[in-house]
Amino acid sequence: MPEDSQLSHFNEAGQASMVDVSAKQATRRTAKASAFVELSAAVLAALPSNPKGNPLEVARFAGIQAAKRTADLIPMCHPLPLTHVDVRTEVADGGVRITATAATTGPTGVEMEALTAAAVAALTVYDMTKALDKAIVIRNVQLEAKSGGKSGDFVRAGGDKSLA
Repeated sequence: MPEDSQLSHFNEAGQASMVDVSAKQATRRTAKASAFVELSAAVLAALPSNPKGNPLEVARFAGIQAAKRTADLIPMCHPLPLTHVDVRTEVADGGVRITATAATTGPTGVEMEALTAAAVAALTVYDMTKALDKAIVIRNVQLEAKSGGKSGDFVRAGGDKSLA
């Protein structure tokens, strides 16, 4: 971490506060986050016949909805006019990989929206499959990439460089 960096959500007295972004220029900002839901082979095999519906499609909708409600969940997040949210689910070896992207044109980034979308989509997969197995694990909820803003671009080492 650079020496001049500081936690921006604390005021001079050390109290948590919402950052004033009114002086920041509105620019296009994007973020991509991911999560992995570790599922047993039996749960993976049962996904298509889930009596609650298609868990992956429900998770996709839940993630999109969650991105739009991030400011209601994370106290210091700014409500943002999202211009795009996409959540993708993919059956992979040992579970379900979730990728969420968010975009806006505004004065602050959309990392929290992408992370919230990925996390809630993962929780939804858990909710839709927990009757089959209580040992489900959600892991690696993480930012993969972001673009725009004063801090510039970020791509996780070894990650996908695209934000599409």
